[in-house]
Amino acid sequence: MTAPAPVSDPAAGSPRVGRLPIIQAALAAFALAIVGRAAHVQLIESDGWRARAERQHVADASLPAPRGLITDVAGRVLVESRELVRLRVAPREVRDRARLRRLLLAAGVPRPWAARAVDTTRAWVELPGRYLPSDVGALAVTRGVHAEPVVERVLSTSPAVARVVGHVDADGRAVDGIELALDSLLQGTRGTRTLFRDARGARVESPAARTVPATPGHHVALTLHWQLQDICERALAGAVESVGATGGDIVVLEPHRGEVLAMASQRADPRATAATAISEPFEPGSTIKPFVAAALLSRARLRLDESVNTEHGVWTTHGRTIRDVHVAASMSVGDVIRHSSNIGIVKLAERLTPREQYEALRDLGFGTATGVPYPAEASGTLRPPKDWTPQSAASLAMGYELAATPLQLAAAYGAIANGGMLLEPALVREIRAPDGTVRWRHAARPVRRVMSPDVAATVRAMLQSVVDSGTATGADLASFAVGGKSGTVRRIERGRGYAAGRYNAVFAGLFPVQDPQFVIVVKLENPSGVYYGGKIAAPVTKVVLEAALAARDAALDRGALERGRSAVARDAWSPRDSGRAAFAAAQDAKEGAPPAGDTTRPSGVAPELRRELPVDAGARPIEGAVRAVVALPARPATTAHAPRPPRPVPAVQGLPLRDAVYALHRAGFRVRLDAVRGLGSGRSAGATVPAAGTSAAAGTLVTLSPIR
Repeated sequence: MTAPAPVSDPAAGSPRVGRLPIIQAALAAFALAIVGRAAHVQLIESDGWRARAERQHVADASLPAPRGLITDVAGRVLVESRELVRLRVAPREVRDRARLRRLLLAAGVPRPWAARAVDTTRAWVELPGRYLPSDVGALAVTRGVHAEPVVERVLSTSPAVARVVGHVDADGRAVDGIELALDSLLQGTRGTRTLFRDARGARVESPAARTVPATPGHHVALTLHWQLQDICERALAGAVESVGATGGDIVVLEPHRGEVLAMASQRADPRATAATAISEPFEPGSTIKPFVAAALLSRARLRLDESVNTEHGVWTTHGRTIRDVHVAASMSVGDVIRHSSNIGIVKLAERLTPREQYEALRDLGFGTATGVPYPAEASGTLRPPKDWTPQSAASLAMGYELAATPLQLAAAYGAIANGGMLLEPALVREIRAPDGTVRWRHAARPVRRVMSPDVAATVRAMLQSVVDSGTATGADLASFAVGGKSGTVRRIERGRGYAAGRYNAVFAGLFPVQDPQFVIVVKLENPSGVYYGGKIAAPVTKVVLEAALAARDAALDRGALERGRSAVARDAWSPRDSGRAAFAAAQDAKEGAPPAGDTTRPSGVAPELRRELPVDAGARPIEGAVRAVVALPARPATTAHAPRPPRPVPAVQGLPLRDAVYALHRAGFRVRLDAVRGLGSGRSAGATVPAAGTSAAAGTLVTLSPIR
């Protein structure tokens, strides 16, 4: 049987091909393409499509990481993270709107927002504020309510400490202070929680949900001591109010380790949120004068038995007239410091070359940031000699033409206190990982030796005379020797030069002067009326010290204080007048020397530093000076003050206990709390012994009985 012959198309002139094979070929090609695409999707793109499907069915919720704790040196929490909840509502998903409205009102949501949350014309409502999880537990499981955990930073301390600690914004980002400086350690690592979506896309909990917990940030322990900080803040607030100042700062530094124990700042401008003791430099005035004397002693260009012509209080040099408040024809070197003679210190500073004077101040840290972990720290100002005018040397000797922060000034005085070593100040004592492992711990960090232990001991004796019988008797205590230097400095306002009647009152003190545990710098801005540092800043130091002595725990080594109570260390230096009184005893005479053969030496720096900080091998001795410290029983009669008139014990019954203690301190009394385990809230002051109104001498111990 033969196949039929193809049908010829006479018009085309060739055989006609059927459509079926073409359709079949096209279908085969399409099928191959589908199979190829399916193979490509399942074999090559499978991971990508699987991830896309998982994203559609699974949602990852971010879990915020709690920022690390910031505590004081004893572990008292200063700032911590608290877990809260942010609420969002999808009104169209809500089934029982009346019940939801009741729950919202019960949780403290404002009534207008509760009404908005059940308004079905809105697709999404984000409620203002953040709520405790315990308060919104029922809301969080209600259909249509979406709860998101957030972490809020909570300060549990004063605004003054907040200036140091810093702040975070609403999204938990560090803004300033320690929070910003140590942000990488404090912020922790965020976690995740996996939720499933239902057919409508709503997130639902599931036992199969995966959770990666958040890792908290590191725990940072500061060097601040809460009780001493509280004392300083109260003393500063009282001083600012009583003298009508626009603000002030107090810094308390431990001089043998360089740790900042307290830092209080106050400003009238509410926008000032920084720790101004670190961020605002000022001209330190006469508090610089002891460093000029130390530089001369270190270079053997000063004899302590010589006199300086002080020109009866008025002297002109380089076209500038310099005046003294204490008018005298001449003064001993000690009296130049004790009476804060501008003329005397300028004449003494002329023995230094401009380079030597600059280097002496630079080596003490002026003009350079201290390095504390604080983003807004100011470095201050100290111009090099090439930028000086003919009057600059005199200005620098009097504490002008340079600027320093209260912290820088405290660090420089710390070198006098510890035997001559400038230490880097510290704000952070310790950093611990979330598991408690210590990652870093502070140790004393020497910067450089700026004077020998002998020079430091000599300068401490000068500073003691300032408080005993000089310009800062307001800082004197009844039972312990205090040293320090006051300063009264004209203020520069808005960069327009010195403003008439505007001053900074400053005092830098050492306590106790023979073996200092505290360096205290007090600065008051724009006081009204009396503005001398020795009259208004020095008494603030006394208030702080008396309160610290009365407190149960204010970072004091009480054993060392008791050992030094009956022995007041003083320097004696002239080999010419053996047997005469020590330096601070002589009002207008030359100073005496210790007995021949006395080889007692000052302790210099603390034992833990003595191993680390050897005396410079090239340190030169001081000509004409016997390097000794003489221990005198109590205070010699030649330096005793005139008897202090008795004063009445103030009536404090019924006051809050802390206010009562503070009032007794300000009146000049020491305070002992009778049968109390602490200064807890709710306690009030009861009776005192001696009773209120009884006349008693300054320094008398008053026993205060608390009541509830």
